[in-house]
Amino acid sequence: MAKKNKSALTEKDGVSQPETTSKSSAEKIKFNRRKQPSVTEFVEKILSGDITFLSRAITLVESTNPKHQQKANEILDACLPHANNSTRIGITGVPGVGKSTFIEAFGKYLTSLGKKVAVLAVDPSSSINKGSILGDKTRMEQLVTDENAFIRPSPSGTSLGGVAQKTRESIILCEAAGYNTIIIETVGVGQSETAVHSMVDFFLLLKLAGAGDELQGIKRGIIEMADAIVINKADGDNTKNAKIAKIEFNRALHLYPPKENGWTPKVMVASALENKGIDAIYSMIDEYITDNKRELFFDKKRNNQNKFWLLETINQKLKDNFYNDPKIKELLNNEFSELEEGKTTPFSAASRLLEVSKNKKKV
Repeated sequence: MAKKNKSALTEKDGVSQPETTSKSSAEKIKFNRRKQPSVTEFVEKILSGDITFLSRAITLVESTNPKHQQKANEILDACLPHANNSTRIGITGVPGVGKSTFIEAFGKYLTSLGKKVAVLAVDPSSSINKGSILGDKTRMEQLVTDENAFIRPSPSGTSLGGVAQKTRESIILCEAAGYNTIIIETVGVGQSETAVHSMVDFFLLLKLAGAGDELQGIKRGIIEMADAIVINKADGDNTKNAKIAKIEFNRALHLYPPKENGWTPKVMVASALENKGIDAIYSMIDEYITDNKRELFFDKKRNNQNKFWLLETINQKLKDNFYNDPKIKELLNNEFSELEEGKTTPFSAASRLLEVSKNKKKV
């Protein structure tokens, strides 16, 4: 009788894995994942400070799904009476200025004072591949584990209106969740700086010394928006350069007209790496907010911001509706052809397209 060949590849029964989760618990987890929480449940959880539900609500705000948008609006309406009770601080600066390190040091200092800090990042999406710059959030290793801190990086999209809708509504949700200090970070390129400036109480500009950044800041005009300038990375061999840069920026600020509230922007030096100057920066911001509230500039500024974003959102909605109209898309391509052939002008083409859009609304 021939012997049966045994292959080395023969599969044998392995050791069964122990059940770490009971079958009933596993079924419950699966059910909860499928089940969408109600608006009431969302609001209750957010008001109790549940960061999981806060994150999910912000995801709804960022969604372009009409059903998600409707639900997000209902959640926002319910959370609104519990919002507007924070200090909103905008922080900007060119890539490499040390924003993540600074925000982590600043945020840790605020939580040590008993504050609850939410960090919202306005990361402009690429107009080429639609991606966004979110990687530097992983550098806030200490702050991300702080139970009194919440970090949310979000792509802004390609429009200023996108920044407004997503970030401003996220602010409301964070405030309702009990965060009394909201830090809004922009990557420091393009229109996002203007957007962030128009939704915060205090706008902080981080700069570098000895890198030609002084002149660049003056040329770009961002200094005019800043309530304070902080020369970051003022440590080691760069300490002397930081002090020189502070003098230069102080001179530059005298060229700008005074702000409406009478505040003179301050120039300070700091080392987020060595945790130097962070307490002084917070004291300056606290002084600014206190003075503005006493002189009623605080509420006036927020009211003006709300009006600005109302108009900006209307403009964006009108623009979206116009370009998403199938008839306009077809006519727009025809007008492009006419332009290429020199048969019309941009102004005449625009007038015809707007006239078509207006007549369609009448019908």
